Amino acid sequence: MYGIILAGGSGSRLWPLSRELYPKQLLKLDGELSLLQSTFKRLNSFINSEDIISVTNIKHVNDVKFQLSQIYKEAVVLSEPMAKNTAPAIAVSLEYLRQIKNPEEIVIIAPSDHLIKDVKAFEKTVKEGIEAAENGYIVTFGIQPVYPETGYGYIKTDGDIYGIKKVERFIEKPDIESAEKYILEGNYYWNGGIFMAKVSVLLKEFEKYAPEIYKNILRLDFQDNINIAYGIFEQMPSISIDYAVMEKSDKIVLSKLLSDWSDLGSWQSIYDVSKKDREGNVLEGHIIAEDVRDSLIYSDKKVVAAIGISDVVLINTEDAVLACSKESSQKVKKVFEKLKNEEDKSHLVHKTVFRPWGWYTCLAEGKGYLTKIICVTPGQKLSVQSHSQRSEHWVVLEGKAKVILDGKELYFEQGQSVDIPVKMKHSLQNPYNEELRIIEVQKGEYISEDDIIRYEDVYGRV
Repeated sequence: MYGIILAGGSGSRLWPLSRELYPKQLLKLDGELSLLQSTFKRLNSFINSEDIISVTNIKHVNDVKFQLSQIYKEAVVLSEPMAKNTAPAIAVSLEYLRQIKNPEEIVIIAPSDHLIKDVKAFEKTVKEGIEAAENGYIVTFGIQPVYPETGYGYIKTDGDIYGIKKVERFIEKPDIESAEKYILEGNYYWNGGIFMAKVSVLLKEFEKYAPEIYKNILRLDFQDNINIAYGIFEQMPSISIDYAVMEKSDKIVLSKLLSDWSDLGSWQSIYDVSKKDREGNVLEGHIIAEDVRDSLIYSDKKVVAAIGISDVVLINTEDAVLACSKESSQKVKKVFEKLKNEEDKSHLVHKTVFRPWGWYTCLAEGKGYLTKIICVTPGQKLSVQSHSQRSEHWVVLEGKAKVILDGKELYFEQGQSVDIPVKMKHSLQNPYNEELRIIEVQKGEYISEDDIIRYEDVYGRV
């Protein structure tokens, strides 16, 4: 059995904790693992590590690779050159499995941003659908509705086959009256976006119902490397797997999900699955709460004091604050989109950005300059790189730095500094046992994270 993890996402619904360049699947929302890592571990409970691949957008590939490497160093991550929705992402992943693995094996396809805690019950659901999958059906995992949700798609079932349910049709997000009717009728399920089938069966359905995608994946060659050619991928339509295949195929059956499940699609859903205190509150960080009821309050660094409120979501990060009623938390996406339209960077990235080698925090930014604190953890190093349009000035604040500059090894201690000219190859490294922290001042007409040419990199980002 194989696994495909869909690791894309925009980060819009859990803003300001998630951002476009650091969406919710990369966040640790329930314990020590991110949602992405938890998804890998869940599939890994019954699928070999080397048989699980992930596909993500090029914007997230470095973070996805880093997080998965902490579980399995050889994890395969396919990188989409651009966002094209789920159908092309799944199709290229299936083509990879057809070329590199066995196309007659069953594959499970799962989003990376769902919360499922009962792994044993999840595995039992998978086993109940194996016979149908072996006999050429596509098995989707449906969630029994517990309330009339209007934010999910539904699946209507009718009859049984191989011990699970036949699917009659897929239904778009309904109005409240329809959702209430579905609950009463009992044969409707939430569409959780998790499904499985033989690789060959899914590819045949793509060939039949999404020929524009199918003819392009046949042009890909994964024998020498796992790169997805830009010129091929850009020719594919941007369409979801439901629209492209699932709603058209006559091979869909449903296995009722026996485990818990949440798509963590809003702050309300985060509140629902979190442990609460005696007043019904979920408090994370340094929170002082007086006469507060049934609320979710989070702060990453600052003290937050709340008095005399109820049913509120209050999220405080370094550069943004969200305050809303719990029932309005689905509207957070509108705020995200407005910030994006205004080209406000707070939709895009946090002030503090984590990297495989450590982290950096943006302190100040203006026309022609950017100032950061950079922390390199013991034994780590940044890539050998150059910048086409900016120079840099480094000042050591704490620890000791090894600097590669134009092929020479230089060493600096607290208070010492070095200039990095435009276009000169350089690397910041910390071969010591304590953290290295520096101030970096970037200067130039164009300052952006995409102005990097990498020559050597221990994290595979060249």
